[in-house]
Amino acid sequence: MGRFFKAVVFLGVAGIVALVSFAYLGDLSPIQRDVSDTVTLDEE
Repeated sequence: MGRFFKAVVFLGVAGIVALVSFAYLGDLSPIQRDVSDTVTLDEE
């Protein structure tokens, strides 16, 4: 049972480290581009 608990704790810590590493090192920035749309307004 102790071996199972150690494995679960190890996998949890490894997952947290992987998540934090990906958040800091991963390229999560969106692609930026100019958007130009024509808008027609209804006159009453």
